[in-house]
Amino acid sequence: MRRADRLFRLIDRLRPGKLTTARDLAQALEVSERTIYRDIAHLQGSGVPVEGEAGLGYMMRDGFDLPPLMFTEAEIIALSVGARMVQTWGGASMARGAEQALEKITGVIPEATRIKAEKLQFKAWASRPLDAKTRTTIDTVEAAIRTPERVMLDYADEKGAKTNRPVRPLGLWFWGAVWTLVAWCELRKDFRMFRLDRIADATLLGPYVPEPSQTLEAFYESDTAGYQAAATHR
Repeated sequence: MRRADRLFRLIDRLRPGKLTTARDLAQALEVSERTIYRDIAHLQGSGVPVEGEAGLGYMMRDGFDLPPLMFTEAEIIALSVGARMVQTWGGASMARGAEQALEKITGVIPEATRIKAEKLQFKAWASRPLDAKTRTTIDTVEAAIRTPERVMLDYADEKGAKTNRPVRPLGLWFWGAVWTLVAWCELRKDFRMFRLDRIADATLLGPYVPEPSQTLEAFYESDTAGYQAAATHR
């Protein structure tokens, strides 16, 4: 059994919050008690809240979520690539979150896997890097989607015509070079998609109560032709 798999099983055994002896853990995992002591020390050194001592037993403190020890090597590499892409094309908050998540993951995975992930030769380059304004807009509308909260957009269409539109943000879509916002437009009383690089300003207006006919699910179920036209994000 790989050490990473054994550590995952060990955490799973300690999860119920009951005191468990090293002997019982060794029998369950089919290893020696000495191996259990080494694994417990490794988990504690990685920040996993395992409490107890030899001769008495061990247990996990309440409120601890499984760390990324269940990830395979391929999954760790995929997460590393995804995080670097987010750092290049995502909002400032997304980029910070991706970096912090990677730090937590690499802090508890096996050393050999961590070294491979750190040596990964993958760089994400943007032909047209996101400017600070667009990154800020991404963060603003992403936060509004989670709340949910209405947003006032200072927007210019493909012809340069400017409007101020109160919208209800529903989703963010990335097209490989352009971000678009799917929203219920209160000005047009219909679903609309807005290119984020055409938003001059986005101001939060406060929470709202979602209506069934104005959700992302309702957007997907709306007229197919209209949806395809909107998907061109022009």
